[in-house]
Amino acid sequence: MNDEVINLRNVWVHYDSMPVLEDVSITVYQHDFLGIIGPNGGGKSTLLRVMLGLVKPSRGEVRVLGGDPEHNRRYIGYVPQYSLFDINFPINVRDVVLTGRAGHALFRRYTDQDKELAYNALKMVDMLPFENRQIGELSGGQRQRVFIARALAAGPKVLLLDEPAAGIDARMQTEFYELLEKLKEKMAIVIVSHDITAISIYVDTIACLNRKLFYHGSKEITPEDLMATYQCPVELIAHGVPHRVLREH
Repeated sequence: MNDEVINLRNVWVHYDSMPVLEDVSITVYQHDFLGIIGPNGGGKSTLLRVMLGLVKPSRGEVRVLGGDPEHNRRYIGYVPQYSLFDINFPINVRDVVLTGRAGHALFRRYTDQDKELAYNALKMVDMLPFENRQIGELSGGQRQRVFIARALAAGPKVLLLDEPAAGIDARMQTEFYELLEKLKEKMAIVIVSHDITAISIYVDTIACLNRKLFYHGSKEITPEDLMATYQCPVELIAHGVPHRVLREH
């Protein structure tokens, strides 16, 4: 049985004739936990948007769950950078999670099934006791759990996260990544991050992206890959152990 969930082949993306992604190919399988690292402006968020079907490639092919990503987007859970969310918006935790069901049928009331799925999603991320709390009253780590619950309420087969641990303290980050490790038993996870140390500890495979993608289907990152990605000298490579990988420059 083929458990391939995302397949990109020779994908190029241009913004105003400038290449943002160059000849990117990668396959993600069910239960994969893939970390994507790279510098700002290297195309990481664009790559997630291609997987979501929100950005169409200039050339190349994108398949999600065997079909068109735009058509199968409802099976993808997406957690954007939390800094994009207005934490002062007057909405409670339960209603934030319920909005994850909106994509399944627009302009309708939430059903009992929607509410049950939202309840189960909050329970899965250990945030059920906070369901009536205003979202702005939570810590950064708690909010990220709520946003994951919102994505889980849609019943995804793939979970995409864009810089999800930014602004979260070290203790909450550990709990956050441990939660993702549990979730990978149910779905594939793709996470974009600048935190090379955390990525090296928790994910199963690592890809380096700076317009071009360097990926070997493992945690092994060669000095050449890091040099090509970050355009600076490499001092040390992380092999499942936290290390500083970039020399000051």
